[in-house]
Amino acid sequence: MKYRSTRGAAPILDFRGATLAGLATDGGLYVPETWPSLSREEIAALRGLSYAETAFRVMRPFAAGSLDDAALRGLCDQAYARFSHAAVTPLVQLDARHWLLELFHGPTLAFKDVALQFLGLLFEHFLTGSDQHLTVIGATSGDTGSAAIDALAGREHVDIFMLHPKGRVSDVQRRQMTTVRAPNVYNIAIEGSFDDAQALVKAMFNAPGFAARFTLSAVNSINWARLMAQVVYYFHAAVRLGAPERAVAFAVPTGNFGDVFAGYVAAQMGLPVAKLIVATNVNDILHRALTSGDYSAGTVTPTVAPSMDIQVSSNFERLLFDLNDGDGAAMAAQMRGFETSRAMQLTNAQREAAAALFTSARIDGAGIAETIRRTASESGEVLDPHTAIGLAAARAADLPAEVPVVTLATAHPAKFRDAVERACGVRPTLPARVGDLFEREERYDTLPATFDAVTAYIAERAVAAR
Repeated sequence: MKYRSTRGAAPILDFRGATLAGLATDGGLYVPETWPSLSREEIAALRGLSYAETAFRVMRPFAAGSLDDAALRGLCDQAYARFSHAAVTPLVQLDARHWLLELFHGPTLAFKDVALQFLGLLFEHFLTGSDQHLTVIGATSGDTGSAAIDALAGREHVDIFMLHPKGRVSDVQRRQMTTVRAPNVYNIAIEGSFDDAQALVKAMFNAPGFAARFTLSAVNSINWARLMAQVVYYFHAAVRLGAPERAVAFAVPTGNFGDVFAGYVAAQMGLPVAKLIVATNVNDILHRALTSGDYSAGTVTPTVAPSMDIQVSSNFERLLFDLNDGDGAAMAAQMRGFETSRAMQLTNAQREAAAALFTSARIDGAGIAETIRRTASESGEVLDPHTAIGLAAARAADLPAEVPVVTLATAHPAKFRDAVERACGVRPTLPARVGDLFEREERYDTLPATFDAVTAYIAERAVAAR
């Protein structure tokens, strides 16, 4: 399998190269040259398989040429052995048609673990036996940071520098990053928003004078391998609800568009997806883009769902590229315009093509609280604010009655215990495996959200490229 950039000017890479590179040298994102497909028979054959075996079969075509079957299967087995639930991503039924797909049974209690436990092992596998040392730079709105740090802490040949917006993540999210004592982990609290952090990461990858000094890579969903691993749980859930004979809809709380784009990939591979419901909070750039074509960034509004407090959704570029028939030059021009003006109007062709699979909803703070309260009262399930946004959007969607709707439950409610308690009166407790989190010492550095400050910090600590 070969990978090309959405902006058309970067080298074509194999799976190993695209994984280690993260962001393309032309500023674009890597995508497969063609979407692999699974037949109805191959999808049906996923029924009853373990999560690890499902992951092997779904990811196998993407890794072709870089990983043999034994290596890929071994990585899948190892990645999902650390999850606290035997099903890894269990389905929970709420009522006659609504289901939760619990993605928070990994070590840091969020859906990012599903991909990043695999990606950490993948980095190690590709680097073992080489003299290459990887400098991983990431930005997090909360959950990516802790999941990436857990996956990479203590691994050889890798250092990780993680930027988070100071004061804009929950106390649990922050501590899951800043209490990790591994010598290859560096936490940076920047005085700005997640969008500022994300812009700094992209700027570092695109600055030749800085990028040439180190072997940079990414763990955000700009890295194709991470997004690929998220495709798996769409297949795993859908076959348990009747696929391929039955179409399934998915409601996805999303800010950066990576998680829901994984659902789009599953659909391109042949999974019968009835609809992908893009659920946003009041930072609603994706909702506006899908409903009116208005992809313009405003000021980030802090909410009780901080992982979605985003105004620039990196992975949306992958969708627009695919809807544009893979025209890299046109995508580059469109993104240059957006990066200059922070505004973009989708073409009619892009809007119409997106509408075939996507719908969206914007859920405000009152809607989040009401959904948490109602769900706890009616089913006894306690939701975190992000999952509540997804479920509220799922309930509002206009879909045929026979279509089951799966809401992605992206985080354990204890990661946002204050917001949950305010909404429903229940204060969720952390699972025993992370119960001493508030007794651990924190370690992080605070920096202004400037390119010079952050690059100077990293340059003093990173290992130079060989």
